[in-house]
Amino acid sequence: MKQLIATIIYAAGIIGLFYLDREAKVRTSKALWIPVIWLLIVGSRPVSSWFQSGPTISQEQAYLEGDPLNATVFGILIAAGAVALSLRSRQVGRFLRGNLPLLLFFAYCALSIAWSDYPFISLKRWIKAVGDLVMILIVLTDPNPLAAIKRFFSWAAFVLLPLSVLFIKYYPNLGLSYNQWSWTPMYSGITLGKNELGTICLVFGLGSLWSFLSAYKDRKMPHRVQHLAAHGIIVATAIWLCIFANSMTSLSCLLMAGAVMVMTTRRWAAKRTHVVHALVGGCVVLSLFAMFVDESGVLVHALGRNTTLTGRTAIWRAVLSMHTNPLIGTGFESFWMGSRLERVDLLVGQGIQEAHNGYLELYLNLGLAGVALLATLIVTGYRKVLAVLRRDPHVGRLRLAFFTAGVIYSLTEAGFRMMSPIWIAFLLAVTFVPPGLLHKKRQPAYELAAIQQASADSLPAEV
Repeated sequence: MKQLIATIIYAAGIIGLFYLDREAKVRTSKALWIPVIWLLIVGSRPVSSWFQSGPTISQEQAYLEGDPLNATVFGILIAAGAVALSLRSRQVGRFLRGNLPLLLFFAYCALSIAWSDYPFISLKRWIKAVGDLVMILIVLTDPNPLAAIKRFFSWAAFVLLPLSVLFIKYYPNLGLSYNQWSWTPMYSGITLGKNELGTICLVFGLGSLWSFLSAYKDRKMPHRVQHLAAHGIIVATAIWLCIFANSMTSLSCLLMAGAVMVMTTRRWAAKRTHVVHALVGGCVVLSLFAMFVDESGVLVHALGRNTTLTGRTAIWRAVLSMHTNPLIGTGFESFWMGSRLERVDLLVGQGIQEAHNGYLELYLNLGLAGVALLATLIVTGYRKVLAVLRRDPHVGRLRLAFFTAGVIYSLTEAGFRMMSPIWIAFLLAVTFVPPGLLHKKRQPAYELAAIQQASADSLPAEV
């Protein structure tokens, strides 16, 4: 009975968040639901885990073979996304021509399938990775891209974060597990692990902080206080979940990237490139110092961690001892398969399936060639972020925050992996947006709605 009452209350709360953040006059395309559903699945659990149908298989077998139901759902979403983009071919063409480093990265990932030990599995994972890019393009080519970006993250946040609290508090069989070695509680909420929970708190916390700051600065926004309340609740929930689940990587990234976002609300900071360099560089240098230079471990201990970064240094030594091809790696998403997975498990004994470092993870799978392409993507992506920040500080500060979070988060987690909320946010940050698609001189979404409504009758219906 207690669970039922709590479920009803939380369901009402979720509906209330949507109500508080409503924008009745703002229109986005129906196709936006495709990436929203994608993010809801990626940010929670595989579809098959909710049904628990069929015989139970091992974690290793599930990792290698996947699940037909999950593959079907993602296949349908990718196909639907491709259809939506085909109706926006002109805009998509402009995006693709302006994102050569991103296309080269994905092309090399596809090429690396040729030397994978499991090429068919690697190919399926590459298709899903392309699905992430498809979803980002649907959002950015929406007729109202500013509103689409906001709703993409807000709608998923309004569902997943409250449900995570509900699961932890009232459904411990779903939201709580125990470490099999130390038997300490691990709070996962709507996700499958505390790191995954921390990831959605990081991404959605930054997304709602962006919306909160936008409403705070726009004194003329209709229902301004309601928007502030909705997104203030999500930001507070994200911080509380990070602390409660002891997800210190996500919490520190949320605080640092959030600070960068807040600072760039000041025009003098957003318009001065050297100030932005100092903000982002300071966050990166502080993280590197805490992890690799500070032998006393003062900063790491302040976050409740030890100098081994909760066993990550042992994992890094173990995976590097595999002696993979240093130039081309093992092939796209292929390292954690077969004998290598078994050997790392014997060396570390934690049942892990990631290197807990995005750059190292990429090196293992794609070699130095892949790392070089990622470095190119980071450098060119940062330049694009700065260009957007100068042209439209409102959009630019969100992209800058996601970029900063992605770069720092990947120092201790595999942030550059397909179908991860932080990777999706990073993709949105570094994707080049042709001038004119995001308005050079930003108008509030509710003002743009009137312009769009006036021309809606003379245009074909948007998918």
